[in-house]
Amino acid sequence: MTEKELDRILASVLGKAPEVESAEAETASPKKRKKQKSAPKESAPKESAPKESAAPEKKKAPVHQRKKKSAPVPAREEKTDAPVAKGQGKGKKSTPAAQAAPSAEGKGKKGTRTESARPAPQKKGAAKGDNKKQGGKSAQSAKEKSALRYAVPAQTVSAAAKSKKLAEGKGKGKGLLRVIPLGGLGEVGKNMTLLETARDIIIVDCGMGFPDEDMPGVDLVIPDFSYLERNRDRVRGVYLTHGHEDHIGSVPYLLRHLNVPVYGTALSLGILEKKLEEFRYEEKPKLFIVNAGDTVRAGEDFFVEFIHVNHSIADSCALAIDTPAGKVVHSGDFKLDVSPIGGEMMDLVRLGELGREGVRLLLCESTNAERAGFTPSERSVGQSLEQIFLAHKDKRLVIATFSSNVHRVQQIIDVSVRHGRRVAILGRSMVNVIGAAKELGYMDIPDGTLIDVSEIARFRPGELTLVTTGSQGEPMSALSRMAMGDHDRVKLTASDLVVISASAIPGNEKLVSKIVNALVKNGIGVINDNNMHVHVSGHACAEEIKMLHALLRPEYLMPIHGEARHLYAHKKLAEYMGMPANHVFVTTELGRVLELKGESVRFAELATAGAVLVDGAGVGDVGSVVLRERKQLAEDGLVVVAVTVDRLTGALVAPPDILSSGFVYVKDSRELIEEANETVARAVEKALGRSRIDTREIKSRVADELSRLFFRRTKRRPMVLVVITEL
Repeated sequence: MTEKELDRILASVLGKAPEVESAEAETASPKKRKKQKSAPKESAPKESAPKESAAPEKKKAPVHQRKKKSAPVPAREEKTDAPVAKGQGKGKKSTPAAQAAPSAEGKGKKGTRTESARPAPQKKGAAKGDNKKQGGKSAQSAKEKSALRYAVPAQTVSAAAKSKKLAEGKGKGKGLLRVIPLGGLGEVGKNMTLLETARDIIIVDCGMGFPDEDMPGVDLVIPDFSYLERNRDRVRGVYLTHGHEDHIGSVPYLLRHLNVPVYGTALSLGILEKKLEEFRYEEKPKLFIVNAGDTVRAGEDFFVEFIHVNHSIADSCALAIDTPAGKVVHSGDFKLDVSPIGGEMMDLVRLGELGREGVRLLLCESTNAERAGFTPSERSVGQSLEQIFLAHKDKRLVIATFSSNVHRVQQIIDVSVRHGRRVAILGRSMVNVIGAAKELGYMDIPDGTLIDVSEIARFRPGELTLVTTGSQGEPMSALSRMAMGDHDRVKLTASDLVVISASAIPGNEKLVSKIVNALVKNGIGVINDNNMHVHVSGHACAEEIKMLHALLRPEYLMPIHGEARHLYAHKKLAEYMGMPANHVFVTTELGRVLELKGESVRFAELATAGAVLVDGAGVGDVGSVVLRERKQLAEDGLVVVAVTVDRLTGALVAPPDILSSGFVYVKDSRELIEEANETVARAVEKALGRSRIDTREIKSRVADELSRLFFRRTKRRPMVLVVITEL
């Protein structure tokens, strides 16, 4: 990080508008802010079409008062007593989606997109006014109408109304707050946290996790919702920090149990809607759009404010939550990017204001707490991509990345356009996310750039870029099928170059390595983060975490989002910053309640929490017993014994029939099978010596005898399944 960047951050902390001093940052959204200040009124007439005016009752209120020196960019308090686009349309209502557009304010509100992130690559010489048209409310709202089917704008509250309500309710909640982590502690993914008072419960994020090697056959892992089901009458809603799977992936399953409101920014809800289309619900999901800077009321005891942060997906937010026990800040996933792609730098000014107001508890992510320094800017990846395109002009480039990393995909498309390449998208999740982002105005893709995968045969290798899923080595992903030669549309050859623009999530290293080896053996070049700078993290490193602590100055800390090593590394950082050790609460136990009551803060009882396994259409029907059996089958195989007995005499009608699957090859183990047949016959005769045939006793005796035999001879314990037929 340069001195200029640090000066800029310092200016932000002191309440001054950050200035752009580097040429690189001038090309990002900070330049956009300068354009807004120089021509603040230019876009207003273009946004005053009657169809796009907001309904009078849908007031967009500010989150907090902020004084500025006659800034043409309206401060949040200017919306306090006025509906969105006040005076436009004269009372004619717009569609909910139009009111909810990320650029609905149209005037550069913090954390929202008021213009296109960049001009279309083929329009680099366009006038500034053209850019405004691309990002103006009318154009973007029209896109949102087709993108968001369920979501409507959330009803926000003003800073004055919030302060009045907090003053009126002081003491009624008895100052009690319970923080209950249902996921994200001691693990990577499945992030979900509850904040509970005597009257209300709110949910921050509801993510999914991926199965590990101890969960054979499992598709994904979701949190246990039992605690919420028992307290359904107090649940006020789900508040999403951003649209990654580990933060929204379990929402469709939660809505099967509880039809509660879901609040999130436009892109987060756009991605969520694509997922909800795969499920059926008795009632329509209740989705409410918020913008960074908005505050919504949650029940009697909570006010939730959304604060813009940078992450590897657009529209990410931290949450500042007013509770009876004081203000709680949930960081979400964040990084400090002073030259972000397609957006503004995280709202350091508001975070500094929160620190001055007083933060009782900070719930802060810990994913990169072990890493020193700062996380590089997303923009730095674009420079590496440019080098790759220049060095491999004659090759077809196949670039794999996270489907949700809209900024990364935008850079890939921009570089492709500059080099005269067409772009094909592969992978369902990639198609869904890019489709939603484009419709909502978060991506700028020139007409004619995207082609269907069926058209790629018409172009030479040097004229194509393929953007695909599979950066984590998922066996059924597009990249995996291409690497193994199983893709029905794309066959990779030596004229291709594969770029894996992602780092392996812990646990996926072997899967990624398998794909790389398969590609290399077929003579296909591979570039990844090991040999070139083609990926940056979306999570804060140690210095960024320390900076957030310095801004917020929390009284207490609960590290979240990480394994034990990440959480304890975060604890050390907090203590280094001067926080007393007994003010940092670290746990890897899901469901362990952190209770704030009066001046007391302590760990309390253990609430119901855990993991629910999803396997195909089954949710929760795979438990520890099934997993144990699957592991046994995978490790030692199965032996099936078929026994036929006479119902009247109790004698064996025929010799036992033994089948082996995954244990031994029968033709090469005749001696063992014959000994097993004799063992079964003896066990059956002993059991049949009684006056009454007890099939359960026969099965138990045969299974025990065979297990002892097989272990003695092979040192393996296959699963033994006994089938008895009575004639």
